[in-house]
Amino acid sequence: MPVSFVAADKRHFVLIAAILASALGFIDGSVLAIALPAIRESLSAGLAEAQWIYNGYMLMLSGFILAGGALGDKLGLGRSFAGGIAFFVAASVFCALAQTPDQMIAARVAQGLGAAVMVPGSLAAISRAYPRGERGAAIGLWAASSSLTTALGPMLGGMFLSFGGPEAWRMIFAINLPLGALAIWLIVANTRDAATDPAQKIDFAGAALASLAFFLIAFAFTQKTAGYGVAGLGVLAAFVWYERRIEQPMVDIGLFALRDFSSVNLATLFLWMGFQGVLFYLPMTLIAGWGQDALLTALTFAPMSVLIALLSPKMGKQADRWGPRPLIAAGALVIAAGFVGLSFAVALKTFWFGVLPSTALVGFGLALVVAPLTTAVVNSVPDAQAGTASGVNNAAARVAGLMGVASLGVLAQAGYLASGGLESFGAFSETEGHSAAMITGFQAVALASAAFALLSAAIIWLGMGAQASSSASQ
Repeated sequence: MPVSFVAADKRHFVLIAAILASALGFIDGSVLAIALPAIRESLSAGLAEAQWIYNGYMLMLSGFILAGGALGDKLGLGRSFAGGIAFFVAASVFCALAQTPDQMIAARVAQGLGAAVMVPGSLAAISRAYPRGERGAAIGLWAASSSLTTALGPMLGGMFLSFGGPEAWRMIFAINLPLGALAIWLIVANTRDAATDPAQKIDFAGAALASLAFFLIAFAFTQKTAGYGVAGLGVLAAFVWYERRIEQPMVDIGLFALRDFSSVNLATLFLWMGFQGVLFYLPMTLIAGWGQDALLTALTFAPMSVLIALLSPKMGKQADRWGPRPLIAAGALVIAAGFVGLSFAVALKTFWFGVLPSTALVGFGLALVVAPLTTAVVNSVPDAQAGTASGVNNAAARVAGLMGVASLGVLAQAGYLASGGLESFGAFSETEGHSAAMITGFQAVALASAAFALLSAAIIWLGMGAQASSSASQ
């Protein structure tokens, strides 16, 4: 019960802590794309190492997020949430102090482990703190605040990078220390854990198998070695076999027999592969290809965050009225158009009248998708399994980021080299043809991402049952 976790007059402290914890994860993800060219220059990192600075985090987060969520039942929500934040913050300090690419990758892996407990803990804490009648408003405030921090994070990072010198990227990670400390204090000082469930088992073996499978598949793309991909698929098959046979699996494999559930998660995978790929490679292109200032580049994703924050609540209501299927399919088509627009805007080197309108179009498409997609996931399974379904979809989005950055990196580098590039995609270079080759590499990423979005729209429209589009009328 909520009162066993936090007193009614202290619920707002839990909400603030959840917002701060989410801000840590969101800011690190959005700012990293802006800071990566400077990090590469400072640590002398190649493209594959830059990919793993991102993917090391996503690998642990996607592989352990479901197991991390179960820690709240095993150890107590307050303990696990505060512990996840503390682990994330400690890893952030090591990111700030990293002197080599390997040290940075290791620190990012540790960050991902902390985030696997911190991310699900934030929403779980709000759900535990607020009664059902007040929970929607609290989650709405949390979502709006998260969108705001996602928009402001890159601009703060851009200011550090523009005015703080070549090592200013370290402040992006160091700022997590005071924010995390405040969140931990709010949780520890104002909550008390209810009795824990000693029978709750955490599927760490399943999480390890999933992480190993994702690592091998991603490694196959970054190293261009098919053997690792085959091994990864083998481990993935072993994961499915294992999950079917244990008493408390991390993932209920039987859910994938439900047509709507499988369709929504497959569409999520392809759509987020493209989106996260563009999110990762576009700032590199603008900063290292165009030579654009980091602060101006930080404005790139502001229209997305603003549109998602403004329109998502309305789209959630429309999903109840019309059903989620037409909104998700239409949103995916709009996102595809935005990616195509980016491919032209980057070639024309027009930021204000090319890149920004295109990212705004992507943001509008995402606003059509996000709330209806969540509705579709929850509605696709029995009510008792809604939490599990949401967790699986969250994990699918994280895996998509991992796969998108790895696979689209192959296209980015191939396009760069095919156009006469002499360095590495995303590196700072004054060699002749570097800028043009960077643009060609990103165009390959943008067009492939558009194809992923179109595939997502087709999967939703053809794969979801008719009842998913008319749930409101039933």
